[in-house]
Amino acid sequence: MLPRWVKPLYFLLALLPLLRLVVLVLTGGAVNPVEFITHSTGTWALIGLLVTLALTPLRRLSGYAPLLRLRRMAGLFAFFYACLHVLTYFVLDQSFDLQLLWRDVLKRPFVTLGFVAFVLLLPLAVTSTDGWMRRLKRNWGRLHRLVYPAAILVVLHYLWLVKRDLTQPLVYGLLLAVLLGGRVYWWYRGMRS
Repeated sequence: MLPRWVKPLYFLLALLPLLRLVVLVLTGGAVNPVEFITHSTGTWALIGLLVTLALTPLRRLSGYAPLLRLRRMAGLFAFFYACLHVLTYFVLDQSFDLQLLWRDVLKRPFVTLGFVAFVLLLPLAVTSTDGWMRRLKRNWGRLHRLVYPAAILVVLHYLWLVKRDLTQPLVYGLLLAVLLGGRVYWWYRGMRS
């Protein structure tokens, strides 16, 4: 059983990046606040996705099944930061201009990838409740496999966004490859046995 203090602690830790962002923007620590907010929220959405995807392999390696009780919260925090990322882009960068937004989605490949990834994450967040799990039954698991292509698209979105130093997106890409590779390995082992 997961200790009762773990979920509240995770909740508080997941809010720290938002608190840091607010403090830096309000105190002038961010030279270009819109760009800083956009990049920070996007990075934390990606980190949240990686944490969500890491919980199953950690459970398999450690044998500690209660770790999976953090998966929903981790996924919802990833979606929370993704929403902040998209809202920052739409409200502060594009000034609520749907036509400008749509033109950007069609014209710039990294924006297109980010938009598609967000659309893939949307049904996962909506169906994350126990009620939806009961209603969808086996299809719930199938639907939630959309997290894999969404995570790949987010990494590519970040990789195509960066113009100079690709180190950070490549590190995230490597982490994602390890997490997905582990799943393929366990799936293949299960098929053979």
